[in-house]
Amino acid sequence: MALLPTLRSRNQNLADPFAAFRRELDSFFSDYNRGLPTLTEVGAQMPALNIAETKDAIEITTELPGVDEKDINVSLDGNRLVIAGEKKQESDRSEKEWHVVERSYGAFHRAVALPFEPSDASIEAHFDKGVLHLKINKPTEVAKAKKTIDIKAGPPKGAAPDAA
Repeated sequence: MALLPTLRSRNQNLADPFAAFRRELDSFFSDYNRGLPTLTEVGAQMPALNIAETKDAIEITTELPGVDEKDINVSLDGNRLVIAGEKKQESDRSEKEWHVVERSYGAFHRAVALPFEPSDASIEAHFDKGVLHLKINKPTEVAKAKKTIDIKAGPPKGAAPDAA
């Protein structure tokens, strides 16, 4: 392990006294991460989600390019919506001499905690052009429960005045 540099050395730029320290730190983390597999190399993936809320529903979209509809599983576990599945490899990798492999394959899993427990009938799922669209209708009591609070100007009654 390299020793930390002194704050002032002959080769160090005086305008940035921490440049050498940053270089040593970058080198340390680079050495530490070398050889560790990335998440895609071990097949673990978490697809990115977009989540939006309307007055009556929560809408979730996730991109799953290269995944067949039959390889996607959407389920409910209480108030948790679970999206899971597998992206299968298109061909045997041993048939060719590969130079670059950046596409990932394997199982994926994503769970979203919802602020309510939806009924099975309240969820619609559509898969179009590699994008999974989910619409979870809110229960009637949840949709009606939203209230707006008025904000009044000035300090609250009985509050001590600021000692500014």
